[in-house]
Amino acid sequence: MATVLSVSGSPSATSRTVRLLRHLDAGLAAQGHEVIPLDVRTLPAHALLGADFAHPEIVRATELFARADGIVVGTPVYKAAYSGLLKTLLDLLPQYALTGKTVLPLATGGTTAHVLALDYALRPVLSSMGAAHIVPGWFVLDQHITTGDDGGVALDPASAAPLDQVVAQFAAALDRTAPVPAAR
Repeated sequence: MATVLSVSGSPSATSRTVRLLRHLDAGLAAQGHEVIPLDVRTLPAHALLGADFAHPEIVRATELFARADGIVVGTPVYKAAYSGLLKTLLDLLPQYALTGKTVLPLATGGTTAHVLALDYALRPVLSSMGAAHIVPGWFVLDQHITTGDDGGVALDPASAAPLDQVVAQFAAALDRTAPVPAAR
């Protein structure tokens, strides 16, 4: 199965974006994929903002992108665009860091007025970074994500069914492009 890097561009550890991603991570892992979560907020701010390409944590993040077959990129939408936190990391990656990768863009936000942020803000950047295949992304309204005290996530049916469909398309694309294990 494929290795999936699940990247959260949310500055909050308890955001709906993070919880949604971890919920999707569990589903992908249950299908047999190796899922590696990466919360950009845990990377050193001074390395991100100072564009310290050589910082060990930035080097490690870059290596995670290189290792992954697929990337799930989740971000809250602020001011009609993906988060600045996510932007700082993408700026530090090599120009073609997504070459050969299958990418699933996801966004969360408070109003449907931000739906186009996926296609007009995030998708062009992912494409410019060489992504082999960007599957249709999905925008989830904050009000459609309910989180329990245990960290569990429940999705409104209006978002759950289409989100399941784009995740299934992502998983199918991974299955078509994942490297075949070498025979022993």
